[in-house]
Amino acid sequence: MTAATARTGPARGRSTVTPVVTGIGVVAPNGVGTAEYWTATLRGRSGLGRISRFDPAGYSTRIAGEVDAAVGERLSGRMLPQTDHMTRLSLLASDEALADAHADPANMAEYAAGVVTAASGGGFEFGQKELQALWSQGGSYVSAYQSFAWFYPVNTGQIAIRHGMRGPGSALVAEQAGGLDAVAKARRRVRDGTALMLTGGVDGSLCPWSLLCMTRSGRLSRTEDPKLAYRPFDLRADGYVPGEGGALLVIEDPVAARERGVTDPYGEIAGYAATFDPAPGRGGEPGLRRAIETALADAGIGPAEVDVVFADAVGEPESDRLEAETLAAVFGPRGVPVTAPKTMTGRLLGGGAALDLATALLAIRDSVIPPTIHNGHNSFAEAIDLVTDSPRQANLRTALVVARGYRGHNSALVVRTADEFRKGTQS
Repeated sequence: MTAATARTGPARGRSTVTPVVTGIGVVAPNGVGTAEYWTATLRGRSGLGRISRFDPAGYSTRIAGEVDAAVGERLSGRMLPQTDHMTRLSLLASDEALADAHADPANMAEYAAGVVTAASGGGFEFGQKELQALWSQGGSYVSAYQSFAWFYPVNTGQIAIRHGMRGPGSALVAEQAGGLDAVAKARRRVRDGTALMLTGGVDGSLCPWSLLCMTRSGRLSRTEDPKLAYRPFDLRADGYVPGEGGALLVIEDPVAARERGVTDPYGEIAGYAATFDPAPGRGGEPGLRRAIETALADAGIGPAEVDVVFADAVGEPESDRLEAETLAAVFGPRGVPVTAPKTMTGRLLGGGAALDLATALLAIRDSVIPPTIHNGHNSFAEAIDLVTDSPRQANLRTALVVARGYRGHNSALVVRTADEFRKGTQS
């Protein structure tokens, strides 16, 4: 073993390495922990309800997907008083993901493990507390902004410190698309030679300041019935419901994973692409189709090889129409099953796509497509085969996860069974 291999893992510069997913950690409004979340999702149990953390009476949106703040008390030691709600959720997910992978970065080579996460609105709670403190002390908006801007790398750093991960670390902000972007960046780090990366996204955006900012976008549902507030691909929809939580995944170089004793990973990160929509008023085609087709090309597959699509599913009629028409154009009308289990959690901003990715891997493992609940009428039934009401059994080998961030981010990521890895293990 060379000095470079001992320091960071397998040899650097292997641009075709396909990382495998060996661990998953989930915190979601309908279940904390992967098993609890997956059981709730297959049963169609929603985590949406009236906001309870503060009084939402003065807001146009009053429904959200909350994660009980008390779950943070599961953390041990001094972490609890030194962190906010979002960071606690992130630490819980990181603990579960690494335990699920049977990996202890602290016992690996010094720079063999790193962290890349995504977030979007979770810093608002931190920022609001900083603003309150600064106002009481005569501080400035500039100081508050600087505190807010530092939040994201601090959150990633807390995960790294907790688990002794001294390899590459960074944080991405691309709203709902950020979770996929983080996984893609972690894949690049693995291809550069890092043996193990913890990646994904967890967000915690439910505080008065954050909710006010989100409602100003005009995209949140004003419906007060949790069963009617978030119903994507239904022309009666009036927006989405915000939520908090997400998922973190352990992805590894397949050689390093095999040497560590891994025999049955969840799947592999096969393809990815990201695009931007044209600026408003400039014309041109939206970038969603190009992102999907480029991700499929990166995975070396065609549309016919995709078994299920986890849709972005904004819950706005025109945005949903664009997505439905795009999927029909790529896969053919009703050419592939489509699902949006986020109707049980709300859109989790930086954590949403990562949770969809974790759900896709669980779906592949168990050969079942989770349902899209609260969709009484698929208004685009001629374009997409939306899985509603109850799970659908299916032989799943490849899944596409689609995510769109506010103001034009598009990301698409392909995961599939780790057949090549298993063949290598058997040989």
